[in-house]
Amino acid sequence: MDNVPPKAGRREWLGLAVLVLPTILTMIDVNVLFLALPHLSADLGTSATQQLWITDSYGFAIAGFLVTMGTLGDRIGYRKLLMIGGAAFGLASVLAAWSSSPGLLIAARLLLGVAGATIMPSTLALIRTMFTDPKQMGTAISVWASAIIAGVALGPVIGGVMLEYFWWGSVFLIGVPVMVLLVVAGPVLLPEHRDPDAGRLDLVSVFLSLGTVLSAVYGLKELARDGWGLLPVAFVVVGVAFGAVFVIRQGRLASPLLDLRLLRIRVLASALLAGLFVGAIQSGSGLMVTQHLQLVEGLEPLQAGLWLLPPTVVLVIGIYLSPPLARRIRPGYVLVGGALIAAAGQLVITQVSATSGLALLLIGFGVVYLGVSPMGVLVAQIAMESCPPEKAGSAASLSSTGSELGVALGIATLGTVGTLVYRGEVNVPAEVPPAAADAANESMAGAAAAAPNLPPQVATDLLDSARESFTSGLHVVAGVAAVLFVGLAVLIAVTFRHVPPSGADPADHAEEIGPDGPEKENHPAV
Repeated sequence: MDNVPPKAGRREWLGLAVLVLPTILTMIDVNVLFLALPHLSADLGTSATQQLWITDSYGFAIAGFLVTMGTLGDRIGYRKLLMIGGAAFGLASVLAAWSSSPGLLIAARLLLGVAGATIMPSTLALIRTMFTDPKQMGTAISVWASAIIAGVALGPVIGGVMLEYFWWGSVFLIGVPVMVLLVVAGPVLLPEHRDPDAGRLDLVSVFLSLGTVLSAVYGLKELARDGWGLLPVAFVVVGVAFGAVFVIRQGRLASPLLDLRLLRIRVLASALLAGLFVGAIQSGSGLMVTQHLQLVEGLEPLQAGLWLLPPTVVLVIGIYLSPPLARRIRPGYVLVGGALIAAAGQLVITQVSATSGLALLLIGFGVVYLGVSPMGVLVAQIAMESCPPEKAGSAASLSSTGSELGVALGIATLGTVGTLVYRGEVNVPAEVPPAAADAANESMAGAAAAAPNLPPQVATDLLDSARESFTSGLHVVAGVAAVLFVGLAVLIAVTFRHVPPSGADPADHAEEIGPDGPEKENHPAV
């Protein structure tokens, strides 16, 4: 107890508020465009392919540059990187708002993604630097995690409000005042921190990391969108190949882009695996739930977003309750309990029918959210506490990249499972024209698009079958997710069993950690 970490003061908490705003904004920009897409498509005359690039380029750029930006922060300083990224994000937002062509908007979205990739690893690394007391770090990461959830939940709501009163470009301008505040207040409230022993940036490694993440994420998203095909599988294989070369190169460099020796920290490696696991399960099952709200329940995107706010409130409450729980009992126990609760929520979703209404679906999803609520905050806290402070940017980028890959993997695999079930069960009436029948056999969205052009009774029969088939897919995905959550509970029970309660005296748990102490086990000579 001789080396008691200092407590954060008012400056640090004000600095956290400055960090939270851009974190919310980067998440809002992920999905705020969905509602604006019809408006800007009519204005700019975009093709279907251009629409896909407008929506996807932002996420691709963030995923691709997370590793580079996190480790760049270790080299030049997290605050400096955040200031550069914030200024670039604000300028790119203005460019996107007044884009006069699809190509210019796609370029602006790519720039937004590159700038956005600086924000998440920098904010988490600065939190690690500013809040050294475990109790305060847990609270700070809870606020940060809640900001991510708030951004995702508020994106459709804010987009709907802005489009009600302004033109489509207004959805981008909400980022400008936030980034102005960050650039003005950041140098005053945020400390600078970097790795003093970091070497030069290896551009070949940057290229390899981009090739790894972009190829893998693109391939997985195409698998989720169009099913199995040679091209998306080839992209995944190319991503794996790039990744293998990247790993080999990092082991040979004196100053690697990403110090993979961090993965020797067993707790950190386990936390990264758990984060990927949670991202995969939750994204795949969450995709099915949101599609059910729109395709089966017939809700508009804004309505669906509003109905999802109650489960989101449950999630935020759980996030804030998790760190105090983890200070009283081992975080592994909290995480195991959360995974089992999430599994129970998925089992509730398996009882939803195509005609049962919203209540049961939202109750089940709320229980799932309650279960996953400890995972983001506690896994992030465990990861950041287990790494050396000068490697916080690398650890944060690893965590964020793992989550991005998990999301893409979950959407591709569980989304494909749901699609296969739908295609196997849907019964398209013989009266449906061939082109419409092919679309209806492909997806529930295709059936919904074909129905208005059919005779009333044929349309009713088609939609009834499509809704029942889609709901069957939802049941299968929820059942698989329940099994995976139980598997995650086992993984956490094994890998986090020795992690003591947050803020506990290491001496009280020395016999569990080992004779060399936590520092030598958890912080190898990186």
